[in-house]
Amino acid sequence: MSAIAVVEHTAVARRVSVARGYRFELVKLVSQWRIRLLVLACWVAPALFVAGVSQQDTLPSDTLFGRWMHATGWAGPLVMLGFAGSWALPLLTSLVAGDVFAAEDRLGTWRHLLVAVRSPARIFVAKALASVTVILALVAGLVVSSTVGGLLAVGNQPLVGLDGHLLAPADAAGRVLLAWLCALAPTLALAAIGLLGSVALGRSSMGLLLPVLVALAMQVAQMLPLPVAVRLALPGYAFIAWNGLFTSPAQLAPLLIAVAVSLAWAVLATALAYLLFVRRDFTNPAYDGSGRRAFTFGVLPLTALTAVTVGAVAVATPSTGSGIQQDKVQKSLATVFAHLYRLQTEQLHRPAVTEDRLRTSAACTKSDGQAAQEGAGNDWRCVVSWHLPGVAVTGTAIYQLDITSDGRFVADGDGPKEVNGYFLVRTSTGDAPNPLWQFDGNVELLETQ
Repeated sequence: MSAIAVVEHTAVARRVSVARGYRFELVKLVSQWRIRLLVLACWVAPALFVAGVSQQDTLPSDTLFGRWMHATGWAGPLVMLGFAGSWALPLLTSLVAGDVFAAEDRLGTWRHLLVAVRSPARIFVAKALASVTVILALVAGLVVSSTVGGLLAVGNQPLVGLDGHLLAPADAAGRVLLAWLCALAPTLALAAIGLLGSVALGRSSMGLLLPVLVALAMQVAQMLPLPVAVRLALPGYAFIAWNGLFTSPAQLAPLLIAVAVSLAWAVLATALAYLLFVRRDFTNPAYDGSGRRAFTFGVLPLTALTAVTVGAVAVATPSTGSGIQQDKVQKSLATVFAHLYRLQTEQLHRPAVTEDRLRTSAACTKSDGQAAQEGAGNDWRCVVSWHLPGVAVTGTAIYQLDITSDGRFVADGDGPKEVNGYFLVRTSTGDAPNPLWQFDGNVELLETQ
């Protein structure tokens, strides 16, 4: 054999490294017009949206932290996170990870790729890493763009937490970043599901839609009156559990459980996709996925993981039922009211008073006491009481609460007018939003020690 033939044979036989395959797959993804459009949208649209909404007279008060978009730029990225967890991130994972393998089936390029790389395992790793890189770049765009838009439009002001206490700008910045980092866990879980669908279902459009469908199913499940152990064992709960970062002390237990569950889903779904891919018969050019194998290697293992996590959460946490109980509602409402009462006191330039001296308490009933005093619903009625130093008469205020299944509630003031019955308060510098008129709160679903 001539020297030239030996060199050519050696070059052909050498496998392409994972690093080279990763760069190749990353270039392929970025060269697609839809990926470039997504990158542009994620790095520009959130800033325009947050800045525009912050300057409007009507704010998205039905969205968590939406009512504070006039007051601080740190509310904007949190509003964007709520929207992204419901819609944007599932769609992004579908368009990137859900199509990365199916595209080769549609184009019929597997034979050329295998000849060049000579290792299905390396192809899978390269494609998975390239998909995650693009997804992380898109998420980074959402974070940076929404934050810049909020800070430029409103400013670096303190943020009111979900228990009514003020977070200094530096503290708010850290918690906003941590909330987005926690949201990466369910995003990776959806991306792994996208990889699994793309491998198992071939060129079928169901593989592309799988992350969106799973995310939608998780959202519907979170709206149902599920036991708290089941709720925490679903990977989509991590898109909600970041709320606990904005209370004092932070409600970390549900968040840590939700992140761990999401990462477990991400690892299992990726491993299943890898096993399906390396065992695939690439000699069949008409391959279009296997429904039976998709069910065996996809649905059954993930269902088993859900059952195991439900059991583990149920054993590890003492909470039962919905986790929304009368004493928890009363405690949470009293805490938020006490913090916001201090904020209103500062607005009106009244003598300062601490939460301890207010001795705030709340008495809440559901359905006028005719039903079980627990669970979600818009039929909670509460009377808040507090004591001002040197004043013999106890102050009272009425609230109507709408509590969702995940523990978030909106308290709507129902009088007296000078406390919480009107949406504005008259200050020395003019009318200002009344912090006690309407506010958000959060009931911790797990039992606290």
